[in-house]
Amino acid sequence: MSADQIVILILFIALVIKFIFFENREDLHDQIRQSTVSIAVKSSQTQLLPLEASAANSITALDKPFGAIVGQEEENLKVTCNLSNTSMPIELSMRPRRIPLFTIEEQNTANAFTQTEFDYCDGAIVPLSECNQLLKLRSPRSLEECLEILNSTEDGIAGAANLSDEEIVNIVNAGGQYCPLHKIETVIDDPVRGVKIRRQIISGRAKLASDRLESLPYKHFDYKRVMNACCENVLGYVPIPVGYAGPLLLDGAKYYVPMATTEGALVASTNRGCKALSVRGVTSYVEDVGMTRAPCVRFASVARAAEAKRWINDETNYQRIKAEFDSTSRFGRLKECHIAMDGPQLYIRFVALTGDAMGMNMVSKGAEMALKCIKREFPDMQIISLSGNFCCDKKPAAINWIKGRGKRVVAECIIPAATLRSVLKTEAKTLVECNKLKNMGGSAMAGSIGGNNAHAANMVTAVFLATGQDPAQNVTSSNCSTGMECWGENNEDLYMTCTMPSLEVGTVGGGTGLPGQSACLDMLGVRGANAEHPGDNAKKLAQIVCATVMAGELSLMAALVNSDLVKSHMRHNRSSIAVNAKGNNPLNVTVSSCSKIS
Repeated sequence: MSADQIVILILFIALVIKFIFFENREDLHDQIRQSTVSIAVKSSQTQLLPLEASAANSITALDKPFGAIVGQEEENLKVTCNLSNTSMPIELSMRPRRIPLFTIEEQNTANAFTQTEFDYCDGAIVPLSECNQLLKLRSPRSLEECLEILNSTEDGIAGAANLSDEEIVNIVNAGGQYCPLHKIETVIDDPVRGVKIRRQIISGRAKLASDRLESLPYKHFDYKRVMNACCENVLGYVPIPVGYAGPLLLDGAKYYVPMATTEGALVASTNRGCKALSVRGVTSYVEDVGMTRAPCVRFASVARAAEAKRWINDETNYQRIKAEFDSTSRFGRLKECHIAMDGPQLYIRFVALTGDAMGMNMVSKGAEMALKCIKREFPDMQIISLSGNFCCDKKPAAINWIKGRGKRVVAECIIPAATLRSVLKTEAKTLVECNKLKNMGGSAMAGSIGGNNAHAANMVTAVFLATGQDPAQNVTSSNCSTGMECWGENNEDLYMTCTMPSLEVGTVGGGTGLPGQSACLDMLGVRGANAEHPGDNAKKLAQIVCATVMAGELSLMAALVNSDLVKSHMRHNRSSIAVNAKGNNPLNVTVSSCSKIS
């Protein structure tokens, strides 16, 4: 008999003595289970052939006297642990255990159940301990049996909890009528597990290597905020580095502006601009121009289209349309209509205030109701599209540059000559000349619409990503005219302005509800709706974006006149990165140097 076998026998005898003289039988039943499992796992590398069968028989024998008690109180999970060359059946009780006066290896057992990760196994949550790692997987059950389990509910727990991942994959592959792939989270009532299984299925269908999606994270994310709000067919999420620029002194308040970007030097450059602007501070003006939606409708003739245009422009009829529009939302309020006529087609551009929401969905719903009102008067009107591109959303358009869309913001600041020299290493007249020839002359030569700036889109997109805005709306939101003039008694100071007529931002709805994006909005003090003055949070966010753009514009212009652009990007954006992408292996990236941004 080996030393391990002798130890197990002594422990067993000690427990029997304790049972007879010190403890009641129910406590002993639990202790033997715990100690036997712990000993079995620790002895997995030792030959225990005769004693394994004996230990198994001992557990079974102990179960019999307590069947009436235990059977009503616990649900056991039977697993098979491979110890050496044999298998020993062990029952793991998933019910809470009473703490006896003393136990064998009590502390270790408790730690195993409280400090490890958990996973599903036949409907039970099993700790991924050493014993569970030796779990022998059973073969998948038949499709009919799996479907029956899937559609069942036991003690409020969905039937999918009793199915293995492989069985759920088989159900999905059997046809969309059982479990559609895009609804897998809802069907199994577990978003994280649903994403995990979808990744397995897509990897198989796309013939991807098993490790191709390993670097795409999916755990530790609140998918309930994503479902039916931000994304479909979810495979995970892509982390983007978030830095800050600031403090930025704007209208008497200091802000630390979150910026999500993968472009090195952008945050550092914007931070330098904030330092220069904050010497005297930025002042700003904001106007809620209104969000727009412009349906395209068609009539049988030009005369009929002209008649409809006159009818809509009539004040009495407009008020009828406005009442229908406003009835669709608590905050959406129709402000005005612009009508463009092209042959027998009308493009009706509805402009509405939308509170603290960016408002595209709100305006679309209102426009749809307004069209119903018009169609009652003109039943022959054909609705071609709810969006006729006269809005104009996510495309360069002169109408947004001229009439505005969302929020119109104008910011100004005076930068003293001393600050220009110490922070930006340049002077006012040099910046003014560069701005005139680059941002005005160069953009005109290119035929740019709304592009009289150096790189407004960089700051707009970085703040948009950090705060949960629609990234595609950087097209319109990046419309910006950057102005510079020499200022002061000796014309050595710099007077700078940024005019942004179409900032499309919101602090409620869409991606603003995601945890990270909500935190960034909290940094700026503008998360959610403003209860006292609806719309003020969105307007304040627009002002912050415009002032951040000004900081980035100032710093880049200074870098250009000093020929620092390439040097800074080589230091912060291209730090001697060696990329090895041979064959189909994942990219191996090594960074040989890293510069510190102060």
